[in-house]
Amino acid sequence: MDLHIVIDPAQPRGEQLLRQLRGLIRSGRLATGAQLPPTRLLAEQLGLARQTVAEAYERLTLEQLIEARRGRGSFVRALPAAEPETPPVAPPRFASAARIAAFEQLPVPLLRFVDNPLARFDFVGGSPDPALFPHEDWRRHLHAAQRQLGQGSAHASPGGLPALREAIAEHVAYARGVRCSPADVIVTQGAQQAFDLLVRVLVGPGEVAAVESPGYPPVQALLQAQGARIAPVPVDDEGLVTDALPAGARLVYTTPAHQFPLGVAMSAARRRALLAWASREGTVIIEDDYDSEFRFEGQPRDSLQGLDGEGRVAFVGSFSKTLAPSLRLGYVIAPPALREALLNARHLTDVHGPLLLQSALARFMQEGAYRRHLRRCMAEYARRRERLMAGFAGPLAPWLRLLPAEAGFHQAALFKPGLAMDAPQLAALARRVDVGLYPLQVFAPEHNGLLMGFGRVTPEGIDAAIARMADLLS
Repeated sequence: MDLHIVIDPAQPRGEQLLRQLRGLIRSGRLATGAQLPPTRLLAEQLGLARQTVAEAYERLTLEQLIEARRGRGSFVRALPAAEPETPPVAPPRFASAARIAAFEQLPVPLLRFVDNPLARFDFVGGSPDPALFPHEDWRRHLHAAQRQLGQGSAHASPGGLPALREAIAEHVAYARGVRCSPADVIVTQGAQQAFDLLVRVLVGPGEVAAVESPGYPPVQALLQAQGARIAPVPVDDEGLVTDALPAGARLVYTTPAHQFPLGVAMSAARRRALLAWASREGTVIIEDDYDSEFRFEGQPRDSLQGLDGEGRVAFVGSFSKTLAPSLRLGYVIAPPALREALLNARHLTDVHGPLLLQSALARFMQEGAYRRHLRRCMAEYARRRERLMAGFAGPLAPWLRLLPAEAGFHQAALFKPGLAMDAPQLAALARRVDVGLYPLQVFAPEHNGLLMGFGRVTPEGIDAAIARMADLLS
């Protein structure tokens, strides 16, 4: 039997074969009882490995689309009869229907990326390379923490294990110039829980919260869920435009070290202006310092918290970018005046975080393994950044320019003026050649470009991906 199957060498071959055979069966073009070619013969005809064909047949067997008959071969099975449609059941009526609908309609663009499989060369933003995770060191400290589990009390402070709070306070003082004591540290389940606690404590329905525009969507969604009035504040080459801050704002959310998504750093003048404005308005500043441990240019810039002399800045950090997002470990350095309120809010949320992971991380940091890991990652990400910049200065130069970024492992790229280019279309085409691209419009509708995260792509992979992008653009 001759099957009309076309294999594109640039795409995963096994997936192509499986998809096309499945389509032929479900469309009826391969009728019930039809015999499929032997795996060896089909492999020769398509130029595939026999194992690739055998795996596709095995998958179709599991899906009950074909059956293997001993000594005879593989045959198409009868498709199951469609189940009769059941009449739709009306959803129950809730008095809180409007509130439920508001949460259903929250803008959560990052959630769309979670279920999408990564491409071979994927420039997803904010994602570290799993291959760089220090498995041996972490396993050793995790086992030690597990042996001690149960020797202490059944519960811990909502702020986290004392050993970890002490290690975090020491690290942020050394690496970011943050002024705090261990008592100011509240360990959270990722930075997102820190933002949630701060928003719930600081902002009520109808109150004003200022956010960078463009900015980080999950924080905006939290504020929207709280019923706050969101005031977008523009960003330029010096960061947040402080002259555009609204009067009466309860909080300001900003990413001064590495603005998300554009990547610019807030200038010293803007930092001073922001602190002065917050002092006049009585406003709390949330400083999201999500990936500034990785600095590639210039001298380290002082954190806003380190410059703050009045206790107005809540400094939020995360281990998702430096270790792994799956650990769900972050922290907030709470201003003294907010500490008790945030601890109470944390207690009501989940009492405290996972003590086993907190204990392992404390040991990991106290031994110096965390700093060694950061140095290794820094050297590797610097190589990847150099390859990315070389690609945009070379093959991609006719179409795109990278915005400058001193820190972090993503950069924004904008299409050059006058070009009729469409970032979503380019991203869709790039998927066909196994390159994952992310349109900047998801975060910044007014910017036509790409968010280029280089955490998960090797230097050699960056070269290969840029060559494929250049082919598509040309």
